Amino acid sequence: MKKVIIADDEKSGRKLIKEYLEDFPDLVLVAEVNNGVDAITEINRFKPDLVFLDIQMPGKTGFEVLTHLEELPKIIFSTAYDEYALKAFEVHAVDYLLKPYTKERFQVAIDKLSNDNDKLGALTNSLLMEKPSYPQRVLVEHNKKLITVKVEDIVWIEAFGDYSKLHLYKGIYLSNFGISQLEEKLNPSNFIRIHRSSIINLESVKELHKYGKSYDVTMQNGDVVRVSRGYMDALKKIMF
Repeated sequence: MKKVIIADDEKSGRKLIKEYLEDFPDLVLVAEVNNGVDAITEINRFKPDLVFLDIQMPGKTGFEVLTHLEELPKIIFSTAYDEYALKAFEVHAVDYLLKPYTKERFQVAIDKLSNDNDKLGALTNSLLMEKPSYPQRVLVEHNKKLITVKVEDIVWIEAFGDYSKLHLYKGIYLSNFGISQLEEKLNPSNFIRIHRSSIINLESVKELHKYGKSYDVTMQNGDVVRVSRGYMDALKKIMF
């Protein structure tokens, strides 16, 4: 049995999916919501195997919902807007159902589920981590879309409220994970916290300069990151 959630602001859209799901007794509906905020809450609560996700919803768009999930289920987008199809597959969606769609087209989407384990793994690893190893990529927001960046390309990480800014050579990207969450996920052999607001990639360090009783770290991209006294011992064990 697989748990299913429907997130669609249109009652008729939710009704159609529920009707089509009757032909698949192994897919059990555990919740349905009509906005993006409730979608985040219910998906994080039930940890479903599959979500039928609309894109244009009140509160949060379908793509914004994805960036707030603790675990990523398989996603089948169900929407009336064809212009988001490319973006949907950029985030490894199982399928993209364009309303109105037939029962036969719905069947095609369901058939893809059994062949989509690799896609699910790729996106989950991007958002969270690849077990038992550390993540190779991180999913971030850029220009109102989701993209993946290579962890090795991250020069340093800066706390930004409940979020984090990832500083790369090619620009700055926003992660929906806080800096402490990222610290737990990233390989400590490569990434070390040197300030409550900063994590650096040791492979991207250019120079260290003594500043009073502490140090400034100059990164390969030219950014200068301050080392706070509380993190000096950890840095010295690695760098000295």
